[in-house]
Amino acid sequence: MNRLWKEFTKGIFRENPIFFIVLGLCPTLAVSTSLNNAIGMGLAATFVLVCSNAIISLIRNVIPDKIRIPCYIVVIATFVSIVEMVMKAYVPALDRALGIFVPLIVVNCIIMGRAEAFASKNPVLVSVADGLGMGLGFTLALLVVSFIRETFGSGKIAGLSISHSFEPALVLSLAPGALLVLGFLIGGIRWIRSLRSY
Repeated sequence: MNRLWKEFTKGIFRENPIFFIVLGLCPTLAVSTSLNNAIGMGLAATFVLVCSNAIISLIRNVIPDKIRIPCYIVVIATFVSIVEMVMKAYVPALDRALGIFVPLIVVNCIIMGRAEAFASKNPVLVSVADGLGMGLGFTLALLVVSFIRETFGSGKIAGLSISHSFEPALVLSLAPGALLVLGFLIGGIRWIRSLRSY
């Protein structure tokens, strides 16, 4: 139980895929314009991470070494297809907002990295805990970046206007704003972490 908790929490804090490992930045920069997009992308990536980690861990001993990466991609693509079909059927507006970034979960470095570095070497429950932690860490990072960009870039929170007198910094809604916010967050978190190590 202690190991499961350790693997779960490391993805949220110690090895957050966005803030510490710096993987999966493409969807982070692209869809972090609103909290709704962040929640949708975070839940989709978490579902794919948990399910693909579980399946890859289950079949890790029967996959030949030479074809392991193509096998991982097939497993991941299966769960991405499920997510995409569910989104198209039940939340078409979110599907349109996320666009190409849902199918691109197949080649997301976080998911491929966890499949290769973790799920292929560990038992199922531990791999599921790792996938859930990494997915929640990714979602948390997306929410933080999206909150800052949406609040200060458009003057809204989850689509609701903050104040009529608030003058948003429109650059935060654009691609350079995403880079600025993410850069300052990563730098600030690493600076705080370095202070704690003294």
